[in-house]
Amino acid sequence: MTMLRLHKYLAQCGVASRRQAETLIAAGRVHVDGQVVSEQGRLVDPETQRVTCDGREIRPAAKLVYILLNKPKGYVTTTRDPQGRPTILTLLPPMQERLFPVGRLDLDTEGALLVTNDGAFAHRVLHPSFHSEKTYEAMVRGVPSDNALQKLARGLVLDDGPTAPCSVKLLTSPPAGQSRVRIVLHEGRKRQVKRMFAAIGHPVLALRRTAYGRLRLDGLAVGKYRFLAAEELKKFFL
Repeated sequence: MTMLRLHKYLAQCGVASRRQAETLIAAGRVHVDGQVVSEQGRLVDPETQRVTCDGREIRPAAKLVYILLNKPKGYVTTTRDPQGRPTILTLLPPMQERLFPVGRLDLDTEGALLVTNDGAFAHRVLHPSFHSEKTYEAMVRGVPSDNALQKLARGLVLDDGPTAPCSVKLLTSPPAGQSRVRIVLHEGRKRQVKRMFAAIGHPVLALRRTAYGRLRLDGLAVGKYRFLAAEELKKFFL
């Protein structure tokens, strides 16, 4: 008999990342042997117990899928949207596996987005302890001074706490009153890049994620995707 934490089992089955699985449990959407489970530390035996989420029986994913998508603007980074907006899954081919996005990009943000059914891998990509890098290019209002860029690089205090040190580089100052800046983060808070630039007085006009670790879009057109080979997955953590 192999006992597993319920949130870990949900992640291994590709239902969601571990963090998202904890949210599903807390919301009372997960049942074990017909009973609602709300405690996060619940142990289950997948061989003898029946686990369901929203009424659907949960079983281990038969095939793990990893997709790199160049997300366009105007698509929500969810599997479904109550407002009827197009989701990133509409950009992918129909598949039997239950896919979900790893993290989020705002509606008006484009760029590299990982889609998978591997909850354990998603947890590793998202968790700060694994230090997976995420590279963004931001078009911002004005031209940040060296001092302002140094503040970003050292870390500054947002309403949800201080940010970790990061890498920042001014790339170009194209039209008057705007500039393009590259920023590399090890964190993934909600709207973090936009909030950081707003904090130094240079609001983001356009934002694009260009890479996870050393895994880059490499000419992948906006709105297109490609399946990742096993050796490519290692590039997330280099």
